[in-house]
Amino acid sequence: MRRSIAAALTALAGLVVLVDLAIANPALGGLAGWLNRLLVLLAAGAGVAGALMLVVRHVGRLARREDQLGSVAVLIGLGLVLLPGLAPGSTGADGPAVRWVVAALLAPLVAAVLALLFPLLLVAASRGLRLRARETAVMLAAAAAVLILLLPVGGQAGAWLASAAAWVRDVPIAAVFRGLLIGVAATGALTAARILLGSDASHD
Repeated sequence: MRRSIAAALTALAGLVVLVDLAIANPALGGLAGWLNRLLVLLAAGAGVAGALMLVVRHVGRLARREDQLGSVAVLIGLGLVLLPGLAPGSTGADGPAVRWVVAALLAPLVAAVLALLFPLLLVAASRGLRLRARETAVMLAAAAAVLILLLPVGGQAGAWLASAAAWVRDVPIAAVFRGLLIGVAATGALTAARILLGSDASHD
């Protein structure tokens, strides 16, 4: 019974937000806005609870002397990111300390992780050529074409490459991404509805 009530309320809230996107109605827009703000508050609460559970878990691992180096690294990283934004007098995301953390710590870490993609892509390409040569060759040819279009070439050739790259980005690539997003959203909504309504066979 409780599960049915929660599923019905969740489905009703989702329908209100979806209908608000299609129908311009002030009352419906106010209700949808209130639901969106409530969702933001719930997400913030879930984020705070997740951070607290992460701290408790790693403090417990330190007390049990399990993977002390990894737990210390996680706790120090969490503190370096959170403390500048929570310090007295801080203006949040616009604070100088927060900006320094993003520029000096987070940006280099993200760049290092992205730099690992190149050797991983080479390994994946060689393995793909061994397993599925035709499909991998088509994918590599498309990637090479995009790289050629993005080369920093000057003059008339550079202008032609830039316009061709913009067309490829705005038309075929954007169409593929829109199709993927629509498919993922539809599949996620159907799966969530089946689970909430109890019609999923794996949850019977």
